[in-house]
Amino acid sequence: MRVGVLTGGGDCPGLNAVIRAIVRKGVGVYGHEFVGFRDGWRGPLDGNTMPLTVADVRGILPRGGTILGSSRTNPFKEPDGLQRIRESLGSYAVDALIAIGGEDTLGVAKRLHDEAVPVVGVPKTIDNDLGATDFTFGFDTAVGIAMEAIDRLHTTAESHHRALVVEVMGRHAGWIALHAGLASGANVILIPERPFKIDEVVAYVERRFETKYACIVVVAEGASPAAGDTSLRTAELDAFGHVRLGGVGQRLAEEIEARTGKEARVVVLGHIQRGGTPSAFDRVLATRFGLHAIDAAHEQDWGVMVALRGTDIVRVPLAEATRELKTVPDDRLAEAEVFFG
Repeated sequence: MRVGVLTGGGDCPGLNAVIRAIVRKGVGVYGHEFVGFRDGWRGPLDGNTMPLTVADVRGILPRGGTILGSSRTNPFKEPDGLQRIRESLGSYAVDALIAIGGEDTLGVAKRLHDEAVPVVGVPKTIDNDLGATDFTFGFDTAVGIAMEAIDRLHTTAESHHRALVVEVMGRHAGWIALHAGLASGANVILIPERPFKIDEVVAYVERRFETKYACIVVVAEGASPAAGDTSLRTAELDAFGHVRLGGVGQRLAEEIEARTGKEARVVVLGHIQRGGTPSAFDRVLATRFGLHAIDAAHEQDWGVMVALRGTDIVRVPLAEATRELKTVPDDRLAEAEVFFG
């Protein structure tokens, strides 16, 4: 069997570990051949490929990013997208696809499966917001990067008696903000799941300064005030119809400074959370996902995604994987609120 592999959406620590595991087991155990499609769904659309042999995946386990490249291309927004993918698979004699990605990439995989294209999915997102798996690889690394940055910012905040607002990734789910904030001792954590009241945030900040300590506010990029004022840097949409978020941290810092009289600064971690070498947890999880994904493809169990349940890797239908996002429940935020202010 000849299997195509692609990585879609934002880059993520651990992608190369998945690719390596798929190829190593696929070649060494099953005797399959592999072809890599470049730049997400753009690869099979345009017939842009690269070889994927055991030699090609040596040494990539600790590397961040993806050797295949990525994009946010949506083939169903392209003219004759489905037909072009079918023709590309045929021209390269590809019998099946393994798609590694998040909600959007796997949503495309699900639609392709509905059109009788043989596909297996692997969940990837630093946001940890796919509901069918307990964890996605990349999340642990992103949290660790954010935590280290916030640890360092504590000393600057104390030295200059400032409030520091740290904006982290999280469009619809605040898992990174929650975990990084708890791990680093943040004084306020704001997430998309619960619109915040600026008066309450200011009160937490003032309470913190009353103790002679400076304040750290961690905010997810998708968080917004209770009045429903969505903080946007631009109204531009990507290929999947998502608004490009950003700017909530700056607006918060301006409000805090204006209302408290204390100096406030914003630090936007941005894409640094995606980059660099994956953590040990993410390397192991990504490797296990890759091993089980090629098992599913070998068994021709199409239309499934590999997922972590407890400590086991299981298969779930792609329809379940993309049905709803996993958001932060109220009780998890309540745990963090004990440390606010």
